[in-house]
Amino acid sequence: MSTNTLLNSIVIENVLQSKMRGKVTYQSYLPSTIALNLTYVKPYDQPSGKGYQRPIDPKRASDFALYLSKGDDSLFTPILLNAAGNWDFTSYDKTRPSLGRLVCKAKASLMDGQHRIFGIQQYIQETQSEISIPFLAFHYLDEDEEINLFDTINTKAKGIGPSLSKYLRRDSDEISWIATELLTSRKSPFFENGSIIGKRSKGRHITLQNVYRTVNLLTSKIPTLPKQEKLIAAIEFYSALRETFPNEWVDYKGSKLTHIVCLDALSMAGSQVIVKSLSENKRHIDIKLLRRYVVNLKLQVDWSTDGRLKYVKGMSGSKQLANELKEIMLPDE
Repeated sequence: MSTNTLLNSIVIENVLQSKMRGKVTYQSYLPSTIALNLTYVKPYDQPSGKGYQRPIDPKRASDFALYLSKGDDSLFTPILLNAAGNWDFTSYDKTRPSLGRLVCKAKASLMDGQHRIFGIQQYIQETQSEISIPFLAFHYLDEDEEINLFDTINTKAKGIGPSLSKYLRRDSDEISWIATELLTSRKSPFFENGSIIGKRSKGRHITLQNVYRTVNLLTSKIPTLPKQEKLIAAIEFYSALRETFPNEWVDYKGSKLTHIVCLDALSMAGSQVIVKSLSENKRHIDIKLLRRYVVNLKLQVDWSTDGRLKYVKGMSGSKQLANELKEIMLPDE
């Protein structure tokens, strides 16, 4: 059964139909129990690749449930929905064509208001009560329009965070695509080590935003290379680092190798290495040559957090370290 399937149609009365920038919209309110049954969420990692919502933060939902317990003072804004063409509007009469009822044949995607909905669910379960939920629904947005609107709402207003924003733009932005592939491809040394949504946890100390920045530095000198070749260059460069320093790569506490300040430095230096590793026609990377340059680091860099790199911080520190790393990897330059 599809995630947006309803067993029976749901009717909403007293709906105001209008237009927003050429898009048909509906405004009204729903009893909370019906709203919970009439909406669904598209998680960012759903198989279709068209999801965008972060996992629920239980504390935010609980905080909203607590807010609702204040009674009449606990006002909140409408939730935002995409009916995706599955809701039909009929006006009550010709003299009031904008007022009528909706027949909902499928669930609507919840674009904004996820934590409000889950907080309301918690509240009504705890209090055995019912509340009205205001909504604004678009009659139809395609999946890309829905994602773009979500991204705009959350980056311009509350902020979904730069990592998830980069993920949402992966189809239109080359570096976002490469960074996402580095976190999701099994061929990548970053696979299962990074966070797409920007929330760090044990074993996932690198965010998509971090990877985006370091990939941008790594590929800065090969702008005309196809994105697939740039991805290959990135995977091979970082894989060579992991193979040259296997213990340091997994020891985030004891080694600075995968701290972003050092990854940025390696990527800055690596941009020079990649240029030197280009084939004669400048269209492909000589992987063996690239790896040979990286191996030059093996006995010459102490990555320990208590060593000389302990005080390397910020972009200025990354730039200084990058110059040293470049001289080691490319001694003949």
